[in-house]
Amino acid sequence: MSKSKPAINFDIAVIGAGQAGPSLAMTLAGQGKKVALIEAGLLGGCCVNYGCTPTKTLRKSARIAHLVRRAGDFGIQAGEIHIDFAGAMERMQHRVDTSRAGLEKAIAAQEGLSLLRGVGAFVGRDGDQFELTAGDQMLRATKVFLNTGTSAFIPPLPGIDEVPHLDNVSLLRLRELPRHLIVIGGSYIGIEMGQIFRRLGSEVTVIETGPRIAGHENEDISMAITEMLQAEGVRFLTGHDVKRVEKGSDATVAVTVGDQRVEGSHLLIATGRSPNTKRLNLAAVGVEADERGYVHTNGKLETNVPGIWALGDINKRGAFTHTSYQDGEIVLANLQGGARSADGRVSTYSMYTDPPLGRVGLSAAQAKASGRATLVASIQMKDVGRAKEESETTGLMQILVDQQSEEIVGASLLGFCCDEVIQVISVFMATGARYQVLRDALPVHPTVAELLPSMLGKLKPLA
Repeated sequence: MSKSKPAINFDIAVIGAGQAGPSLAMTLAGQGKKVALIEAGLLGGCCVNYGCTPTKTLRKSARIAHLVRRAGDFGIQAGEIHIDFAGAMERMQHRVDTSRAGLEKAIAAQEGLSLLRGVGAFVGRDGDQFELTAGDQMLRATKVFLNTGTSAFIPPLPGIDEVPHLDNVSLLRLRELPRHLIVIGGSYIGIEMGQIFRRLGSEVTVIETGPRIAGHENEDISMAITEMLQAEGVRFLTGHDVKRVEKGSDATVAVTVGDQRVEGSHLLIATGRSPNTKRLNLAAVGVEADERGYVHTNGKLETNVPGIWALGDINKRGAFTHTSYQDGEIVLANLQGGARSADGRVSTYSMYTDPPLGRVGLSAAQAKASGRATLVASIQMKDVGRAKEESETTGLMQILVDQQSEEIVGASLLGFCCDEVIQVISVFMATGARYQVLRDALPVHPTVAELLPSMLGKLKPLA
């Protein structure tokens, strides 16, 4: 501490410039507070730099390649295609750099806001102020907001330290197309990137130790995703533990799973996330966290220590950009005398396969486990007029209704535009209205969403 610069006093310190942090910091500074925004890495966090922005930009390149291959289905003769992988990656990087530059400009222009570069950590307390460091800078603040996000979890697989491997960050730095990408982890990141790289020309094998990929989803959704990606040439190995990771022939990587040995040119580990809280030194001020490092909060996102809040992925209330951003909105509303809470927030998200999956509320399995009397309506995308017109007939839609309250309690939509359609249902659920309101609403034709009213007219008991 003797090497630190003289301490600076702030009203508020925000540690982490991900999705909640910058907006929260700029808003509070705009209200006349003296605010420190502390960031050790790139502004914008995972979403802007390694998550939503780059992967959805790259997904578009992969989709174009896929559509060109299908051109004959639409009466178009496109001929043989050539994929400029480096060009697609540079397009992605340009989008990332542009987005981050816009954020940097906005932060720099905000009066009352100081951006401090370095790892943020607690040191202790001085009366009603918290003492912190940001790199070699000492500071004090009366309120502290934590928004440090998560990083890739690399499991202790036998041999993993002996071979080069990728995570969601290093994968996006590639400029040469992997000949054969092996993915360990069959959840959202592994599935999305597996499809993208397959469409860009890589051979892809996805290894999932559970019985099926997308294990958090309904079994019929999981099977539909499996069949969809298998039709594109993605190989799946499920239901067996990874016994060993080692170097293969010709400087490749080899993975032994069950009684099979798979060799590839690159290995992506997509087995989950870990909270970035270890370096915060939470113990110095008594902030409680679980054994993995997730910080406990109440519905107002307050930790057990008054004056400290935890927002975003680290509070385990939703590992999504939209939940993190809304955490910031909840905190701001409450600081201004409101009474918003994250308790009872209905989870909603999309998985950006092509076509995408949209999810909100309960799955069918969760509804059954709850013991509630539940009604269900389902339709295959091959029976949706707009999907047939677009030749995008993969997938299915399912809506769940509580029989007693007559409220929609969940939906699983896999198919064309379902990342957008799910928001019709999630917003409707937020109103608390009975399902009959949506059933009787006038839809627009021809759309995918126009099937929601007719689906709700054909509810039946969930088996």
